[in-house]
Amino acid sequence: MRAMILAAGLGTRLKPFTDAHPKALAMVNGKSLLQRNVEYLLSYGISDIIVNVHHFADQIITAINNNNGWGANISISDETDEVLETGGGLLRAANYFEYEERWLVMNADILTNLDLHKLIAADEVNAINAEGDLVATLAVTDRMSSRNLIFNTSGTLCGWKNNITGQEKWANPLRDPNSAVPKAFSGIQIVHTSFLKEVQLSGKFSLIDAYLQLAQHFAIHFYDHSDGILLDVGKPESLEKAATIFK
Repeated sequence: MRAMILAAGLGTRLKPFTDAHPKALAMVNGKSLLQRNVEYLLSYGISDIIVNVHHFADQIITAINNNNGWGANISISDETDEVLETGGGLLRAANYFEYEERWLVMNADILTNLDLHKLIAADEVNAINAEGDLVATLAVTDRMSSRNLIFNTSGTLCGWKNNITGQEKWANPLRDPNSAVPKAFSGIQIVHTSFLKEVQLSGKFSLIDAYLQLAQHFAIHFYDHSDGILLDVGKPESLEKAATIFK
């Protein structure tokens, strides 16, 4: 299985560090977030990885080259002309996954002990149940979050909600609001080749918007790993917390 690490973001929440560096190179106990996530993927046998770059792209490329990819075979998806967000970034890297039936995509600014073998196994079950219509399996938890993905009781993506503003986006509105299953997205997913064939968006767009569009006609399910560790390392204080957990 191949993987993509999304590392092109501006990292505005991590200022002032990101005024001079990309967020993927923020350090936790002597290792950058990028290195930690490359090593995380390697620990599950995933060695072919593509990393998208935009903000201080040269620093990321230099770090990869100077460290021989930390043992992985790393390719670069260049977005220096324009940051394309998560969905547009994946679409830009489509050729890398041309011969893959599915692959893993993860954000550079998360740290987790999610068992990828279990996520992959869940995706296999989801694919069988969806009878060929599965687009993605999204890793989620029950943690408090400003935004939630909304699934139905069968585990199928139906919508999205901003818990602060109340804004909602629906692919398939629920007839019974009490049947909603809200989950917080972990920034890790297994994406199937049907995503590239069926997505109708282009240019700059988020994976969430693409999933909501596709969920109108195709299956998108979740895998809950609430029993594990997940840190969104997007703020200085979360870097400090990460240092106490990830040695």
